[in-house]
Amino acid sequence: MAASKQTLAKIEALREQIRHHNYRYHVLDDPEIPDVEYDRLMRALQALENKHPELITAESPTQRVGDEPVSAFGTVKHRLPMLSLDNAFSEAELGDFHRRVSERLEREDSAELLAYAAEPKLDGAAVSLLYEAGRLVRGATRGDGTTGEDITHNVRTIEAVPLKVRGTGYPQLLEVRGEVFMPKAGFETYNRKARADGEKVFVNPRNAAAGSLRQLDPKLTAQRPLDIYVYSVGVADGGKLPDRHSLVLDQLQEWGFKTCPERAVVAGIDGCINYYAEIGAKRDSLPYEIDGVVYKVDSLADQRELGFVSRAPRWAIAHKFPAQEELTTVSGVEFQVGRTGAVTPVARLEPVFVGGVTVSNATLHNIDELHRKDVRVGDTVIVRRAGDVIPEVVSVVKNRRPKKTRRVLLPRKCPICKSAVAREKSEAVARCTGGLFCAAQRAEALKHFVSRRAMDIDGLGAKLIEQLVAIDRIKTPADLYSLDSDELASMERMGEKSADNLIAAIERSKSTTLPRFLYALGIREVGEATAASLASHYGKLDAIVAATEERLQGVEDVGPIVAARIRTFFDEPHNREVINGLVAAGVSWSESEPKAAPTDGALNGKTFVLTGTLSTMTRDEAKDRIHALGGKVTGSVSGKTDFVVAGDKPGSKLAKAQKLDVRVLNEQEFGGLIGS
Repeated sequence: MAASKQTLAKIEALREQIRHHNYRYHVLDDPEIPDVEYDRLMRALQALENKHPELITAESPTQRVGDEPVSAFGTVKHRLPMLSLDNAFSEAELGDFHRRVSERLEREDSAELLAYAAEPKLDGAAVSLLYEAGRLVRGATRGDGTTGEDITHNVRTIEAVPLKVRGTGYPQLLEVRGEVFMPKAGFETYNRKARADGEKVFVNPRNAAAGSLRQLDPKLTAQRPLDIYVYSVGVADGGKLPDRHSLVLDQLQEWGFKTCPERAVVAGIDGCINYYAEIGAKRDSLPYEIDGVVYKVDSLADQRELGFVSRAPRWAIAHKFPAQEELTTVSGVEFQVGRTGAVTPVARLEPVFVGGVTVSNATLHNIDELHRKDVRVGDTVIVRRAGDVIPEVVSVVKNRRPKKTRRVLLPRKCPICKSAVAREKSEAVARCTGGLFCAAQRAEALKHFVSRRAMDIDGLGAKLIEQLVAIDRIKTPADLYSLDSDELASMERMGEKSADNLIAAIERSKSTTLPRFLYALGIREVGEATAASLASHYGKLDAIVAATEERLQGVEDVGPIVAARIRTFFDEPHNREVINGLVAAGVSWSESEPKAAPTDGALNGKTFVLTGTLSTMTRDEAKDRIHALGGKVTGSVSGKTDFVVAGDKPGSKLAKAQKLDVRVLNEQEFGGLIGS
């Protein structure tokens, strides 16, 4: 049946799309679409050509591996073509492959299971390494499978590539093939530095590897953390290799080539499926990116008998994992507020199946990342999901952007409580200033408020707080003081006696101190020492609330950042309303005229750091004794530290003290110093 003009037009349109994406991927190293979308286009074209074989042409993408190499590099003609692999996306398709192999080898009825060499399918860049008399003479990319680019100057910079084959017995002429990749850790480190330096970051490790190999200056490639695993031999003249693929890799490893440590030999279709499951389970913990596994008939004699089709061997197949990247569109961008007040942009997506689940939301991390990627409502985006990691928007397909889209801006008001959103110049994260008032921060703020060194409400644990917040019974800390024993007794894991004890503890907490109250408010960077310094310096809460940033910096332990955070907290009307509510509920403390730390104390002007466990007192008691004698306690050791008190099992602070030559006191010496 002759094909219609409509079918011919559809085939040509698919070919043009695939040629375009081949160019973006293989030549420019800048793909516009994820692999799964490319696979769909290729499979659609293959289906039409299989139905109308008379329309297959030599230049069809189905008859090629990639695209032409760029002219900036010299070209290399492969003696044996570097073909790609057919893909299996399901166990059924894998079963079809195994059946075809068994039938061609006439082993479908054999009791002996067919052996396959299996290994992860790395997501990197395929290369050819040519050795003459054991010395590396040339490196090349796969290119279009027949002709590649000469990248010798770059592969020589990869430490895992041997410049000389080790040992003896290797062929006079040896062409080794492998996958150059950038490990996950190296990729993250490189991007972090590039982002800090204002340079272009890589979208994923595969692009990072391909882009690094195509640098004209090898010094730039040398700066990239590249690695390689070899996976086959292309040509071997003047020497003999083992007769099984797995043994060839063993031999290559002996000759100094790096092979994948996860490779294995499996038996039959069940062995392949089990291997796929095992690698899939450890995929996210592997130090490199993979997108599936590869099975190869292990016997080289069987491989020769099976032969090739036009663009792929009949004896190997790639079993792909569910797509980790997909295309979808952005239906909206919203801002979520975390438990610490961090305001995070989230993309609302048209639902798409990716990484084994349906994804409708993806993180944009922070406002800087949102603007760097320039994600807008209506955009077509590549979304990625790896394992249990929160899905993220990788990039925008700019040529699909609708007209009149608008840049997304950071909201001025918190979407939860309408408090101001503030962002410090030194931080990428914007935060809600609502603090105690904001519902999104409520549970964590309350847990801190009731803690022992704050308001010290014994019996009010994290689980109970979460229950009270979940039923919207507690909106601010002031609401704690309106609880009654009957409603508490009805809560999970609470009885009448426990409820009565908790009500008594809440009542006792009303009588507190100004330092405890300030600490309980949860102002960022205001710990116990800073709260004590503020209380001592000003004596009254109203004086602290009214103090300017400049005056706040006159308090011991308060620098510009802390002063700004204190001022931001008290400038937020909601926070002042919470404080007024607490006072109205009966919370009180003694106030005094401003009073500095004792100037005649034995430890006046001395700075201490505590580490390890003390046997004669708690660390909190030690802090109180030091403060009473005019000293201060900080959390880290520096050149300004006078003493480090080391108890049992001290941590890294002891080592740092010794390195900085800070005086270290044992518990007995410390006791003598404070007169105990």
